[in-house]
Amino acid sequence: MLEKSRPPRKRSAGSKARSNSNTEGSPGTAEILAELERLGDPANVEGMARYGIVSTCAFGVAAPDIRALAKKVGRNQALAEEVWKTGIHDARVLACFLSEPKVMSARTMDAWIRDFDNWAVCDAACFHAFDRTPHAYAKAREWTHRTAEFERRAGFALMASLAVHDKKAPDEAFLPFLEDIRAAADDSRNFVKKAVNWALRQIGKRKSETLAAKAMELARELKSSGVAAARWIGSDAVREFEKRAMIESR
Repeated sequence: MLEKSRPPRKRSAGSKARSNSNTEGSPGTAEILAELERLGDPANVEGMARYGIVSTCAFGVAAPDIRALAKKVGRNQALAEEVWKTGIHDARVLACFLSEPKVMSARTMDAWIRDFDNWAVCDAACFHAFDRTPHAYAKAREWTHRTAEFERRAGFALMASLAVHDKKAPDEAFLPFLEDIRAAADDSRNFVKKAVNWALRQIGKRKSETLAAKAMELARELKSSGVAAARWIGSDAVREFEKRAMIESR
C-alpha cells in the first residue's frame, strides 16, 4: 500500500521554488501504478465502456479512490507528466489531479490533448488542471479549431470549466467564446456537440445579465437552425435557461 509522502524540507529564505511540488518523499511512477492496479476492478472497466469511456488500457479504479490517492501523493508536475506518459487511463486521470497548473506549460497541455482517447480523461484534464493554468483562455479558443474529436472537445470543455471556476473573470473574457460556439455548432460528432452545448450553458449561467442575455440569444438562434446538431445544442440550452429563469422568479 502506498505510504503518505513525507513533508518537504524547509527552504532557506533566499531560495526560490519553481513549483510547490514535493519531489523528495513522493512515490515513483512504478509505485503509483502498482497502487492503481491494486485499487482497480475489471467490472468497472466494463461499466466505463457502457458510458463511452473506452481506453486501450485501464485498471478500473473508482473516481473516489483516484482522488484519495492524489491527495495522498500531493501536487507534483514532474511526476504528473511521468504518470501521464504511461498511457494508462486511470494514471492519466490521476495525473490531472497531481499536476501543478500554475507551472504547467502550454506545450504540455498540447501534448496531453493529443493523447485524449475518451471524454472522461479530456474533461478531467480541463476541469482539474487546464482551467487553472495561465494559458487557459487562449488554449480554449485555439483548440476549438482542431480537427480531432477529443482535441476539439477539449476547447469547449475548457470553456465550460472556466465559466464554472473563474468566478472573478469579466464578461469580456467569455464573449469571444460565443463566436467559437456558433462556429462549431454544426459539428455533429457526439462528444463535440455535447461539449459545445456544455460551454454555452455554463456561460449563460454565470452571474451576469449580459452573458445570460447573449447566451440565450445564441441558443435561440441555434434552435432555429436548419442543421440538426446546432438545433439540438440550441434547444437544450434554451430549455435549461428557461427552467432556470422560472426557478429564480419564484
